[in-house]
Amino acid sequence: MKNGKLIVISSGNNEVFDFAIPVGVGLINSAINLTRICLFDKPDFLIFVGTAGSYGRKKIFDIIESKSASNIENCFVEKKCYTPLDNVISFAKDVSRETIVNSSNYITTDEEKAKKYLKLNIEIENMEFYSIMSVAKEFEIPTFGIFTVTNYCHKEAHKEYLSNIKKAKELLIEYLTQKNIIKEIDG
Repeated sequence: MKNGKLIVISSGNNEVFDFAIPVGVGLINSAINLTRICLFDKPDFLIFVGTAGSYGRKKIFDIIESKSASNIENCFVEKKCYTPLDNVISFAKDVSRETIVNSSNYITTDEEKAKKYLKLNIEIENMEFYSIMSVAKEFEIPTFGIFTVTNYCHKEAHKEYLSNIKKAKELLIEYLTQKNIIKEIDG
């Protein structure tokens, strides 16, 4: 990454960092704002940082790096809808070794549906990552995400997120500092 311009982005709202540009919450706002960035100040590399909900295997406060995102809605795991679109994007050479991050404008609060995502080898969810990866793919910008798990996908997901967000952000900053990602931005 030393031979190009690196931009770190986050969603915003509760996930604001001094070193990251907030692009908006959800699939639409993040796509619009990241497209604007890419049109006027295109980076050579993108890192998206934020939080995620776990479908069950990843533990709270685990930190996950991923180059793979999906856009799968609950009706798909229930086999009650289909899409003609490619609903997985990856910059990874071997997706089978990746933690796939699912994105939707809705947070999963049903433990039984969460188990169905696990059967598809999808481990966590983050509202923005699929749109980030879609824009990055269009602009041919290598991208990955770094996430701290704040909650499990169950009926108390939002409450759990709110109680864990502060520590999750601290752990993410510590991780980015250890990986020299923050140093690369500041330097």
